[in-house]
Amino acid sequence: MTEQTSPESLTDAAHSKTDSAWPLACNLEPRLVSRGRWQTTQWVLHSFSLTPEAQSQYVATLHLYRDERTDYRFNLSSQAPKLFLVAEDPIEDQPLKVVQLTASQAVASRYMDSDYLVLSADMPLPVQAWMEAYIGRHGELLEIRRKKREGAGRSCGN
Repeated sequence: MTEQTSPESLTDAAHSKTDSAWPLACNLEPRLVSRGRWQTTQWVLHSFSLTPEAQSQYVATLHLYRDERTDYRFNLSSQAPKLFLVAEDPIEDQPLKVVQLTASQAVASRYMDSDYLVLSADMPLPVQAWMEAYIGRHGELLEIRRKKREGAGRSCGN
């Protein structure tokens, strides 16, 4: 799980770009939304900064995993590739707690099925190129289906 990063730790080697990990600053904004006489906070993810600054409040590291390459290819081949930020749904005026940053729609949808807040924003072009290079280094992950034996799953009618 990717946690919120303190500004002091941004200079650590653990928070520098590698072949399979890239720390990104998340440009988030809380907005007060009125529904009838109730007010609630709605979080909006505007974009990502490629080089997190020391004053960046929300920094998450995008990790790429070899078993998610099919999901990455599906996302990259879409008309507008997205990155998905997963966060714990904050209680009242608490700050947002980042859980994970992913490029996999399947991973994001699993979090959406539980009580997590999932926000998306357009994937920056340098991140798209970095992911293409990752897929190029590790190859495409092909879904392999087992062959069924002859006649399996069919009624013979006798």
